[in-house]
Amino acid sequence: MQTAAGDLSFNIVHTIYATFVHNYILLAYLIGVVISVLLALRSPSRYATLLILGFTILAFSFEYDKHIVEGLREQTLNSLITSQPHYRLQRWVNVVISEVMPVLLYIGGWGLIYIALLMKSGNKSKQGL
Repeated sequence: MQTAAGDLSFNIVHTIYATFVHNYILLAYLIGVVISVLLALRSPSRYATLLILGFTILAFSFEYDKHIVEGLREQTLNSLITSQPHYRLQRWVNVVISEVMPVLLYIGGWGLIYIALLMKSGNKSKQGL
């Protein structure tokens, strides 16, 4: 028979694990933001700025997918379509908010990171000449 303290310790471990499993991608992006900020503080550059922007957009994209998209879609539909159903507009809102925006945010975040890496590698090859 388990005691209340045993249940509590199990629940704490389970809560920490569930929180990590739910947010591990966000944690990776936030680590990228922190490292990028430290790089920018050490030596400000376009490279560090693009990394900060890229990881920040990726973190926002993660939160957008998990927590924002449904509420935003419903709020937008409720404010645009008040009396009569307008199926074409409803479909466009669904496509833009639920499908296009997540893809654009993801591509935009990774695109900025790749541009930063290409800029950094381009600078190194010019210095070597």
